[in-house]
Amino acid sequence: MSASAIATRSPLTSLAALALAALLVFVAALLIGSSGIAVSTALAALTGSGDEATRSVLLAVRLPRVLAAFGVGSLLALAGVLLQALFRNPLADPYVLGVSGGAAVGALLAMIAGLAAVLVQSAAIAGALCAVATVYLLARGGGTPRLLLTGIVLASACGALVSVLLATADSSRVRGMVFWLAGDLEWAVNPWLSAVTAVLAVVLAILVARPLNVLAAGELRARAVGLALERWRMLVFVACAALTAIAVVSAGTVGFVGLITPHAVRLGFRTSDHRIVAPAAALAGGMLLAAADLVARTIAAPRQLPVGAIMALVGAPLFVMLLRGRAR
Repeated sequence: MSASAIATRSPLTSLAALALAALLVFVAALLIGSSGIAVSTALAALTGSGDEATRSVLLAVRLPRVLAAFGVGSLLALAGVLLQALFRNPLADPYVLGVSGGAAVGALLAMIAGLAAVLVQSAAIAGALCAVATVYLLARGGGTPRLLLTGIVLASACGALVSVLLATADSSRVRGMVFWLAGDLEWAVNPWLSAVTAVLAVVLAILVARPLNVLAAGELRARAVGLALERWRMLVFVACAALTAIAVVSAGTVGFVGLITPHAVRLGFRTSDHRIVAPAAALAGGMLLAAADLVARTIAAPRQLPVGAIMALVGAPLFVMLLRGRAR
């Protein structure tokens, strides 16, 4: 659907159309996979007239993965919306704060130690929290520019540590580490964490849409209307870090979702009102990552590719197209 077609509709109608598209992608990702189950067979199993083995594959294997894809995509998209409002920079994305880098270092250290998947996720959370605390302490009192620069420097440092860890790790563990770094939904052992968090985050973003709109308008406007600027900066910073950490723990490092989704929503809906942008970005981000995961599961079946790699291959040209559309 073109941007002009969406723009001629009311925001609620456009949101409803986007929700319908997301539902169609959800159903397609649930019915289509790499196991060779026909769509008609999958439909029969879901309606109760098929065999139990097929139903088990759909509900125990595919459904959690699709839920995780929608949850992680929504979290990254919302984090992108909040960060671009905070920095007033359309190139800001969820990984600019160094959260993903810290999580990656923690997770890789746990993998090198041979820990279980749950402990790997716990180590990723610890790494993300350490990164957030480091950025906050180093950037405290310097405003948004120092926050942004500190996050970029920390992300670069974490990237160097990741390279060292990959170079020194045992060869038997490198493949799993590379898949985690490239983004892999196999790590989403608890898909409800990201899915429920995304729903709650959308509701909160709508409730605080007015302060977000003021924050995105600039510091002078915020001070003119009496917004507690430093407090809101810190709240948005912590919220972005939390959303990104949950997404990274669930699926590794998946890029481009938080960068291109806010662009696409603002361009398509012709608005920067966060009452519209936040829920639309969550729907679009979840739909985009679920579609990318569907491609990752089926394009080289029975092999499964990292969803982060598919997202990068699609996201780069899509971002260029969005920039061209924004220029026009």
